[in-house]
Amino acid sequence: MDPVTARNCDKCSPNTIRFGKICRSMIVHSLLQSFGKNFSHLLLLLALFATGVARAADHVVVVVFDGMRPDFITPQYAPNLYGLATNGVFFRRNHCVYVSTTIVNGTAIATGMYPGHSGILANSDFHPELNSQSAIGSEALDTVRRGDLLSNGQYIAVDTVAELIQDAGFHTYVAGTKAVALMHDRSPRRTDTAAHSNSVTLFRGLTLPRAGLDPLVKANDDKAFPDAFTSPNVASDGWTTKALTRGLWKKGVPKYSLLWLSDPDVTQHAKGVGAPEALSAIEASDKNLGEVIKVLKDKGVYDRTDILVVSDHGFSTILRGVDVAEALRRRGLNAHSKFDNPEPGDVLVTGLGGSALIHVIGQREDVIRKTVEALQTSDFTGVIFSRLEIEGTFPMNAIRYPGTTNAPDLVVSMRWDPTLSDTGAPGMLIATGGSRNAGTHGSLSRYDMNNTLVASGPDFKKGFLSDTPSGNIDVAPTVLYLLGIKPREPMDGRVLREALVSNTGPLPEVKEQKLEASRRSGFMQWNQYLKTLEVDGAMYFDEGNGAAVLK
Repeated sequence: MDPVTARNCDKCSPNTIRFGKICRSMIVHSLLQSFGKNFSHLLLLLALFATGVARAADHVVVVVFDGMRPDFITPQYAPNLYGLATNGVFFRRNHCVYVSTTIVNGTAIATGMYPGHSGILANSDFHPELNSQSAIGSEALDTVRRGDLLSNGQYIAVDTVAELIQDAGFHTYVAGTKAVALMHDRSPRRTDTAAHSNSVTLFRGLTLPRAGLDPLVKANDDKAFPDAFTSPNVASDGWTTKALTRGLWKKGVPKYSLLWLSDPDVTQHAKGVGAPEALSAIEASDKNLGEVIKVLKDKGVYDRTDILVVSDHGFSTILRGVDVAEALRRRGLNAHSKFDNPEPGDVLVTGLGGSALIHVIGQREDVIRKTVEALQTSDFTGVIFSRLEIEGTFPMNAIRYPGTTNAPDLVVSMRWDPTLSDTGAPGMLIATGGSRNAGTHGSLSRYDMNNTLVASGPDFKKGFLSDTPSGNIDVAPTVLYLLGIKPREPMDGRVLREALVSNTGPLPEVKEQKLEASRRSGFMQWNQYLKTLEVDGAMYFDEGNGAAVLK
């Protein structure tokens, strides 16, 4: 059968497995007709069904609802997302990567790797070669450019999905209201191949290449990207959505597109989880998802598009804010969030909301141990991870953090509990800053770690509720699998085969583990735990917490 002249079978459903635009039924019919003429046709027919593969979609679109908790996917506030979840696959036990912050998980979604392999450890991190006085924003354009310059292009130490797809010969579009979109495709080179030159990255109103911005402004009725975020962040997210659907997609939908919406994260930080403004923010993001679906239908490609909707992390309500550096100073440590002239033994505390990174200048062991003792007798610490082997802590590799010289000496997840907020949302957290009833994330709370993942399209099962643990690290390998592209190296995540139409086998085995550590100090005992789940070699962090109790 000539692929050029072949047409889709009129009897095929939208779920029919296709090879490009050719449905499997037509291939089978043609092979059966010609079997007597050529034995090789039979071999192709057998291979077709033996593999059960035949990925059906021509396009994959990933939409990120920043900070979307899965328990807020309701027909009232998110009818489009709810529709995809009920008609496609809802991953009830999805997990973000720890630290449960945007840049870490934006990179995990882009690469399928843990921080220990990607090299991106936090939203703000201490890079003394870039700034010796304080932590800097990991996604800032200047940080990314200087990081790549100093590391010979290895600021992100592994390939991203967009890079791999471009190297396979297909252009990509990445559009984000936030600068995290830059982590998906940051390369300034846009002339090596047609795939590279036609690819565009939009991040907070800027583009790579710069020439790509003017058409996106025109797609927004000649209006520039808004100067400031609001709560809800309707104008900025709407601008980014139009830039993708009316600008970048004007000449067609590529193999891979990503849309990163800033809400409900922006609004939940300011107003709190479940606040009226936060619910309005969810509605606004859902309308943008509806616009994506509408344009895909208008262009006639919806039935050949797999859509994955994911959030970078969950969310918690702040019980109270704590100045961790001040608390350590009260215990005799020279701890600060910024230094004028750091010396060995000084302690740098980088607050991340639900966690804190602690660097001891010069990595003095006595100071690290004294810091751990102070944290273990505090009223705000949840779980401690240490570069050194210290009683009552977990090693860095327990959370897939690197043991390299640029890694922090300590990572601290803040304490949380499952009680209800004033709006009725479970999950209260002692944060590294912020006011009561505002929102934050970044901890090992189950409400931060359990995040949204929904998938719908011709390759995914219909009405399937998945209780198999999954994670943000699985998005990249699954996207590449759907597009028939192999990564250059194994990823930490796995292909979500249990959700695919082509998979008829049993569900994968789930291994559960609970790590525990304790330490006796005078009449106090420190206890902490970390629950993990493993599926097909992929590790997910379910929750962790701790407290000091009288003994």
